[in-house]
Amino acid sequence: MKEINVNGLGDVAEAAEEIIGALDGRNVIAFFGAMGAGKTTLIKEICAQLGSEDVVTSPTFALVNRYDAADGRAIYHFDFYRIDRPEEAFDMGYEEYFYSDGLCLVEWSEKIEELLPDDVMKVAIEVLSPTKRRIEID
Repeated sequence: MKEINVNGLGDVAEAAEEIIGALDGRNVIAFFGAMGAGKTTLIKEICAQLGSEDVVTSPTFALVNRYDAADGRAIYHFDFYRIDRPEEAFDMGYEEYFYSDGLCLVEWSEKIEELLPDDVMKVAIEVLSPTKRRIEID
């Protein structure tokens, strides 16, 4: 487990760099954190560091957005906030994404935790103050 302290928006780039560096061949990152913890902000920075020029927004209604990294690799951004049962993830074909070559960034992953791959990277964001966060990578 690795811990990253974020003391303001200026530290988000470093946190994203640490997460990308810790992937070690994994392609699914599950983000955990309360509403407003900064999950989407961190995902935006991860996409930027991977060279995506797409506009990154949380796919709350669409459930998944696709972005392209500079190297052509697909980045899939999920938001499972609005689902009520893990079976809804089956209906959208989550397996085709999770077991592809694309990078999957998953918000509200606690709603589908039993469906996450065994080698998933877990990123937990804890709000310490309006500007400070503690991020744990597992």
